[in-house]
Amino acid sequence: MLEIEEINKLLGVDDSWKAPEALMKILMRREQREDLFKQFLEKESDLSFDWFRNYFESEAADRKNKKQDFTPDSVTKLLTKIIGDGNSTIDSAAGTGGITISKWWNDCTKVLPWDYLPSNYLYWTEELSDRAVPFLLFNLAIRGMNAVVVHIDLLSREGCKGVYFVQNTADNFLGFSSINVMPQTREVNQFFNVNSWAPDAAKTHIEDKEWPEYLMKKGAIHSDE
Repeated sequence: MLEIEEINKLLGVDDSWKAPEALMKILMRREQREDLFKQFLEKESDLSFDWFRNYFESEAADRKNKKQDFTPDSVTKLLTKIIGDGNSTIDSAAGTGGITISKWWNDCTKVLPWDYLPSNYLYWTEELSDRAVPFLLFNLAIRGMNAVVVHIDLLSREGCKGVYFVQNTADNFLGFSSINVMPQTREVNQFFNVNSWAPDAAKTHIEDKEWPEYLMKKGAIHSDE
């Protein structure tokens, strides 16, 4: 289990309250982000659980205004068993991603490592907290998931601060995912059920500018599209 001081040192901050903003800046720079992933993996290689749960709950959770308390491991494991097998899941009020990580780990371990393909699964998450979203994105991308993160009030669907598409472009179960910020278009609004955007919503950021090769091989996308 990573200690608070270790996490702050890896993120380059001297105070935990600076961590979410610092992490978000790193996440938007691919080379720096993947260097950070490798540093974390040198400290902790067990990907089956959320490394940030205790850190975030102790240092960054807004219990008073947003009632941010994390789902206990026992409940997370029970929910994963109840959900069972499935190629797509939705985690509303995802926090830093503990339940999604548990489901992903179950998906990974039910098949042999060389038979697991990230492209067979999609994890849809939604979260309101500005402080939780950077850790959520980190957790999804370092594990090479294909995932969606909608940074929004999931009840009103107002004031969206970003729609992120996390993609394992190489379809490599040992690889990291890219992070893309979807544009604020009518099509995005309709597909992700966004009623309005926040003034400080994340700017469009596209890392995957071509169709992934695995989609071409599966015939899902034709070369002339």
